[in-house]
Amino acid sequence: MSLIHTRVATLADVDVIAPLFDAYRQFYEQASDLALVKSFIRDRLQSNESVVLLASNKAQLVVGFCQLYPTFCSVEAKPIYSLYDLFVSPEARRAGAGKVLLQAAEKLASDHGKARMDLTTARTNKPAQAAYESLGWVRDEVFYAYSKSVDA
Repeated sequence: MSLIHTRVATLADVDVIAPLFDAYRQFYEQASDLALVKSFIRDRLQSNESVVLLASNKAQLVVGFCQLYPTFCSVEAKPIYSLYDLFVSPEARRAGAGKVLLQAAEKLASDHGKARMDLTTARTNKPAQAAYESLGWVRDEVFYAYSKSVDA
């Protein structure tokens, strides 16, 4: 039995998610901004634009999260999840929280009728890549990912 438990977050969890989400953004070289992340998470949850899973340790302290965005695969003509955010606090790493979150996300995707989940990670994030691959995720060797900033 795992010492890590997961649950779907609610609006009441915004203040719990915010420090972890802020640390996640800092990992990707963004400036800390708790007000911004609280607003962002609150908006996503209020609008049902994402699902956030929380991981708690045996002391019931939230130590990680993942955020799934419902979207579609046009080629397959099916709904999918984009697993865009996954973060475990540094002091809780290697306790299995990341893997438990990934497994919970997979079950949630299956329960919600999603055909698959997609994610991207930094090329340098070798520990995450190893975790994904150990759970059956397959790295795309065919397609390149592109992005372009636009003025809003």
